[in-house]
Amino acid sequence: MTDADGGDDAGSDATGTDGAGGDRAVAVSRDTAETDIDLTLTIDGDGDAAVDTGIGFFDHMLESFAKHGLFDLTVHCDGDLGIDDHHTVEDVGVVLGEAFDEALGDKRGIVRYADRRVPLDEAVAGVVVDVSGRSHFTFDGSFSQASIGEFTSDMARHFAYSLSMHAGLTLHTEVNGVNAHHEVEALFKALARALDDATRIDPRRSDTPSTKGEL
Repeated sequence: MTDADGGDDAGSDATGTDGAGGDRAVAVSRDTAETDIDLTLTIDGDGDAAVDTGIGFFDHMLESFAKHGLFDLTVHCDGDLGIDDHHTVEDVGVVLGEAFDEALGDKRGIVRYADRRVPLDEAVAGVVVDVSGRSHFTFDGSFSQASIGEFTSDMARHFAYSLSMHAGLTLHTEVNGVNAHHEVEALFKALARALDDATRIDPRRSDTPSTKGEL
């Protein structure tokens, strides 16, 4: 089914270098009445992460995302957790999406497409991605428990949605299992592996992978 979630489009500030010949690294900050976020991303990294969102399980998922995607990632988020986890998880997805979009620049030389399925015990998640510049998101499945610690399970879906909308990704996702911890973790790992594959530089290509000439 197609996701039609809304979100806060308040702007963020980004600085960095991009493109096939650059570092593909960026720093993005976002300050709203709901969250204050500072994030750095290096696409061609070593999988190092330093994350503090105030939600232990979400921190674990972002660290796993960095490790399995070989992205270097730092995230500090001061959010309105006294209300719930929604704004924190949503806005980190927004900022991470903006960081990917900024760091990839004109997307020259990237592979562009990827398809990954990742199991975790009884659970399996699948992610198909096109770094197309056109935001589209679908999700198939459900989470077996409503929450994991202080993390609302469905926010994993909403995180992927927010990421796709702000990174310009066509993203098709699915999960299946009986344990929400495993389902969510498999989804984050599949997302990481698919984005690692799709954002890699293809040594055979020097142009942008589109007949239009741009993405």
